[in-house]
Amino acid sequence: MRVDLFDFELPQDRIALRPARPRDSARLLLVDSGAISDHQMLELPSLLRPGDALVFNDTKVIPAQLEGRRGEATIGATLHKRAGPREWQSFLRNAKRARVGDAIDFGANVFATVVEKAEDGSALLHFHGEEPVELMLERAGRMPLPPYIASKRPADAEDRDDYQTMFASKEGAVAAPTAALHFTLRLLEALDERGIGHETLTLHVGAGTFLPVKADDTSDHKMHAEWGRIDRATAERLNAVHSSGGRLIAVGTTSLRLLESAAGDDGVIRPFEGDTEIFITPGYRFKAIDGLITNFHLPRSTLFMLVSALVGLPVMKAAYAHAIERGYRFYSYGDASLLLPCSAA
Repeated sequence: MRVDLFDFELPQDRIALRPARPRDSARLLLVDSGAISDHQMLELPSLLRPGDALVFNDTKVIPAQLEGRRGEATIGATLHKRAGPREWQSFLRNAKRARVGDAIDFGANVFATVVEKAEDGSALLHFHGEEPVELMLERAGRMPLPPYIASKRPADAEDRDDYQTMFASKEGAVAAPTAALHFTLRLLEALDERGIGHETLTLHVGAGTFLPVKADDTSDHKMHAEWGRIDRATAERLNAVHSSGGRLIAVGTTSLRLLESAAGDDGVIRPFEGDTEIFITPGYRFKAIDGLITNFHLPRSTLFMLVSALVGLPVMKAAYAHAIERGYRFYSYGDASLLLPCSAA
């Protein structure tokens, strides 16, 4: 499909620079079998059915943005995918000034050597020493806010908490599974009382999620790889939800992509551990999920293509036009949507 079909105009003042406080006070746009209505996150239990289950991503964002020096040159690095105990694939700023074999000083006694470079400017970095890399990043790194926020303000102490979900426990992400940022203990308790369960899986979100689609046609776009895991016990519980007539609602496109990667054509979710490069566009047949809670996404992005595949491009464009007109807040710190396709109604 042509990438320009997924374009739309978004006023800059709709981009949220801070999250809603409290988190569960965010607005929620319901798209149910094509019908659009306005709600709040705290209404979510009444919009789902007893027996449904929400599937969260328990990945934890690490301080993956580094600023360093190689000689007189300033080098920026955004880690995006672990490649070994001390190695990370990274996007570099001022990459021409960092050659293979060069050591970069990121301050706070954190050094890394450029092992290899790719044509797109990314590089494999090896961090020196025996101290866990995660501890080094705690000293020298910053929270990797999305470009559309970072271009308007620097990351600060508040982002250390704001950019983590209540489920964050497995370190390795460089971007948050932001749909889950809206959940609080009181909302989870209300869901439990309604008979709506929840499960967790792990997908370490990479910075590639923010890469623009440069191709003119979706068939020419190469999706970034991200590592994920669903254990056997979790897969069995997820399948039991379907067996008992409940629906699986993915919380975030990251959870959705991993569930769809783990499911066979028979709809059965199997244990999964490894990389996924699944790229979901209109025409895709969903195998595992029955709905999605997600934030509002960038125009021409792979994530807007994904939500368009779930409920249809015309419906999704109408929903976004409605959201813009009604003043919904967009992107990572913005409001949420609950998308239920016709097949899940």
